[in-house]
Amino acid sequence: MNQSKLTQKEQKRHQNQFYNQVHKKASRKIEARQNKKSIWFVLGMFGMVGWSVVIPTLIGIAIGVWIDSHIPSPYSWTLMLLCIGLFIGCLTAWYWIEQESDR
Repeated sequence: MNQSKLTQKEQKRHQNQFYNQVHKKASRKIEARQNKKSIWFVLGMFGMVGWSVVIPTLIGIAIGVWIDSHIPSPYSWTLMLLCIGLFIGCLTAWYWIEQESDR
């Protein structure tokens, strides 16, 4: 008898957890349907992400070309700063996407 009550309590707890999960997912789905983003918002987001990657990459290339033309070195500063600029741009884009997904 005691064991069956424990089992019923566990079943009730699992049912409550399942209900909470379903309720949370349904609420998110309803909210997403109500808060549809326009095509202009999506295009703006693509543009923002694109420019946040392009600008640091171009700055890195420009600085690298300047260093390579003015300071002799066995290393290609253009290539190194291009990679660093691309990395910084990707981090920036990731940050913006995270900010928008939290809204």
